[in-house]
Parts: sequence; structure tokens; C-alpha cells
Amino acid sequence: MNALVMEIKKEMTNHILPFWMKLIDEENGGFYGTVNYDLTVNSKGEKGGVAASRFLWSFSAAYRLTGNPEYLSCAKHAYKFLTGPMYDIEHGGIYWSLNYKGEPVVMNKHVYAQAFAIYALSEYYRVTKHEEALEYAKKIFNLIETVGFDHNNQAYKEEFNRGWNELPNDKLSENGVIADITTNTHLHVLEAYTNLYRVLPTEEVKQSLTKIVDTFYTKIYDKETKYLKVFFDKHWNSILEMKSFGHDIEASWLLDDALKVLGLEEEKYVQMVIDIAYNIAGAAVLDDDSLANEQLDGPMDHTKIWWVQAEAMVGFLNAFQRTNNNRFMEIVRNLWHYTKFNIVDKREGGEWYWSIEADGKPTERAVAEPWKTPYHNTRFCLEVIERMGNE
Repeated sequence: MNALVMEIKKEMTNHILPFWMKLIDEENGGFYGTVNYDLTVNSKGEKGGVAASRFLWSFSAAYRLTGNPEYLSCAKHAYKFLTGPMYDIEHGGIYWSLNYKGEPVVMNKHVYAQAFAIYALSEYYRVTKHEEALEYAKKIFNLIETVGFDHNNQAYKEEFNRGWNELPNDKLSENGVIADITTNTHLHVLEAYTNLYRVLPTEEVKQSLTKIVDTFYTKIYDKETKYLKVFFDKHWNSILEMKSFGHDIEASWLLDDALKVLGLEEEKYVQMVIDIAYNIAGAAVLDDDSLANEQLDGPMDHTKIWWVQAEAMVGFLNAFQRTNNNRFMEIVRNLWHYTKFNIVDKREGGEWYWSIEADGKPTERAVAEPWKTPYHNTRFCLEVIERMGNE
């Protein structure tokens, strides 16, 4: 195992996961919802459905790769919370958020959140073979496919109330638009179904996953610019001139993961995966070796967000493995060097900063909250270990 892999494995086992393990809420279930920028724990912070799923996935995947029983214990704790108070027994699916006691605060159902539950439950089943987990994943899959999919425009819907009546997509829209369709939701349905197909290789899951891959190629991917469009109206018209560099490079490797699981080596899809990676390498890698955030109608946002760096490292590593172009491996090494010295929080009891501002200073934002969990950086570590560990 080479030095880079050893270093990244150490970051995961000695730094990232111990931070999150300390946040187990033994009294109310799940994990504490918020750790402020000053590293004080807010034990009364809200607990998000997406976050609950990401905790379950992270500890399940970490156990699968390391065999550390402490991670399995954390995964079991996360599973109990996700399938307990976070799951709506009456109407199905997981809530958007609960209070610290485990009582529903926002009962809305979002397809994005349901997808993360499938992703996590599938991973938990991979390591435990606990049939109940697979049953929950199947139930949520059926909900997404029957209620959450619009057969008229062949798109996944976004937001619903508790009883699954459609609502405007407040949760995943931004920049003054309300999007009927988002690339982000489709990306994470793709991710979820890829993992579900690993443990439930049925024709139904295969068809749904194959269809999403093709949707990326035909509707989301701009074959001229090599960028992914971000927000759409109900007719798949792009409604914002926005480039999301982190989502593009994340999509590159998640799409490739789906292709590999499906055994779908269709040239046009593989070329899309490669072209996205080349495009982001050329457009968004900054002079300090970090990856920029996004671009909206003009100047590039040079904020260096933690998850963007993590996903970029996996995306460019995947591109290296697809192309054998050493340029991609060099980008990975440089990104890790930047991340190690800037994003990784060296303070006692810290983890990774949310982001580094364009002036080089950490953003004073919570280091744990409903959108910041162990998922992105743990997954980066696990992907590097799995892909490079035997070199």
C-alpha cells in the first residue's frame, strides 16, 4: 500500500470517523445535529433525514472495508434511528428533519432524501445481510418509482408533503429559481439505485438505473460544452446558466460506477464520463491546486468547499483509471496536498472545515450540521483505499 493511501487511510481512521463517533446521541437516538464553528456541540440541533442516511452509509461502508467492530456498532445505532423515528410508518418514506428528541419538525418527503435512505440501507444490508434493511430499501424504491417519477416527462419529481402530495421544490432550489427538475436529485437517485442493484439485481432496478444513465446523457449533459445543466422546468428546459464544478466531477465517477455495476460499456456513456473529467480539469482547477465551487452568469466562485475537494479527488482518480493519463493522478495528489493543509481542521477536536474562502481563511460555518456529515470525506478515503490499496 503506497504512502498516499496510507496517509488517507490514517486520516479516515484517526481523524474523520472518531470526530463523528463522539456525536452519538445515546439518549435520543441518532447523532447530535450540530457542531458549531468553535467546535462546541449543540446537542439540541435538528437531525436531518439526509444526514441520518449519510451516517448509516458512512459507518456501514467503513466497516465493510476495515472490519472495525466499532464502525458496525455505529452503523447499527444509525440504522435504528433511520428506521425508527425518521421513518414515517403511516405514509412511508423518511422525513426531512426531526428535532433533537426525534420528533418530526419538517414532515415533507423529498426524493433526494429518500434516495439517500436507499443508498444507506443498501450499504447496511451489504455488511449485515439484515433482511429488514433490504425490505425498507425496496419500500422506498417503490415509493420513488410510483409516486416520485413523472412518466410524462421521464423525470424524478422533487418535493412532497407528508402524504406524498407534490409541493414546490423549496429544498433543492436556489439562486432565486424554483426548479421542477434538478440534476442533484437525479444524481443521488442514480447513486442510490447503483448501490441497490449491487444487493438487489432485479430487472426492475436494472431498468430504472439504466434509464437514469440515459437521462444524464440525453437531458442533463450538454454535449457541446461538456458541462451538466443544473436546474430545469417541467419540460427539461434549463432555467439557470450555472456550472456546478463539484457536482460535475462527482457525477463523472458516480455515472461510471453505475456503468460498471450494470456492465454497460456503451461507448457514448463512457465518453461522457471521460469528457466531463477533462472539462472540469481544464476549467475549475485553481492556481493553488484546489477546485473552484461554481460559476453563475459570470465570475467564478473561488470558495473551496470541503465536499467539492473530496468528490474531485475521487472523480479524477476514476478518470486516471479510465484513461491512464497521469495528468489526472497529478491533480489528485495536488488536491490532497491542498486539502491536507487547508481543509483539514488541525484544531483539537476538529474535523474538516466547511470551506476556505477566496482569501484563504476558513469559513466560519458549523463543522457538523444537517448538510455536513462524514459521507463525502469518508467516501473519498474509502474509494482511494479500495482503488489504490493493492498498488
